[in-house]
Amino acid sequence: MSKTVIALDCMGGDNAPEEIVKGAVYAAGEDKDILIKLVGKKELLEAELSKYSADMDKLEIVDAAEVIETGEPPVAAIRRKKDSSLVKCMYMVKNGEADAMVSAGSTGANLVGGHVIIGRIKGVERPPLAPLIPTAKGVSLLIDCGANVDARASHLIQFAKMGSVYMENIVGIKNPKVAIVNIGAEEEKGNALVKETYPLLEKLEGINFIGNIEARDIPNGEADVIVCDAFVGNVILKLYEGLADVLIKKIKGSMMSSLKTKIGALLIKKNLKKTLKGFSLEEHGGAPLLGLNGLLVKTHGSSKSIEIKNSILQCVTFNELDINNKFKEKLSLGSKED
Repeated sequence: MSKTVIALDCMGGDNAPEEIVKGAVYAAGEDKDILIKLVGKKELLEAELSKYSADMDKLEIVDAAEVIETGEPPVAAIRRKKDSSLVKCMYMVKNGEADAMVSAGSTGANLVGGHVIIGRIKGVERPPLAPLIPTAKGVSLLIDCGANVDARASHLIQFAKMGSVYMENIVGIKNPKVAIVNIGAEEEKGNALVKETYPLLEKLEGINFIGNIEARDIPNGEADVIVCDAFVGNVILKLYEGLADVLIKKIKGSMMSSLKTKIGALLIKKNLKKTLKGFSLEEHGGAPLLGLNGLLVKTHGSSKSIEIKNSILQCVTFNELDINNKFKEKLSLGSKED
């Protein structure tokens, strides 16, 4: 199997370049056939790498003098800063110098650059951002969580198809259950977009559509692929993140509230740590922008090394399983009445 080459935007995000480089070093330490191209200001990246005993056969620095800041207008930044780490990563994917890229930088710039520079797979109308989120049964794919706020029914149909491919191949769930986010279980409920999309999903060939899903059922893992527009998806994701953070803090606080609870905490520390780790979003990597001519994985702006490492490894799996060609096959399928 050929080596997977990943372009890593080392200057994007709140914790760049320290945590980004650390994540790359950790990923290079895994038993994977991989080459990580660290893109950013050479002197800074060399200084960070000098802190580690890294496998330099798997790491390579690509100098980029400019940085796209989070607050910059995305279109102008992409056009003006050709020597930025983000734009250089994108051209590396476009030109076949990298199979995938990972960035914790500006979401807007990633979305614009993904469309304009890397480009869409033929037939893909709107590439969605699709993170894995933890549930009681494992993980589910939330698609879309931030790329297409004003989606159309045809977009959601493609999300369902790509989401099914992703879950079946990347996560290994056979015939994944697909649901559309709604305010009730009944078919007649919802806004105009959901009402238009529901019957189309019912007729869709090769999709295991189970109907509507209410937000409260998402953490229970009632569906494997959760289809929605980006406005709804982003609200779900941000609530998920905030609630998980509060619950973890509350649990830890309760454990430390008295001598008795501290003793109890020591007894269950190992199992509790494992359980809480499973509900950490960073353990599942970033959100891939699906449907591009190459993979772009967007991680949180506040990403630490663990999320960067997992996002890099996520790219390896995506590339080795040739997911883009599977997307093309799935997107060619029509409805059950065609």
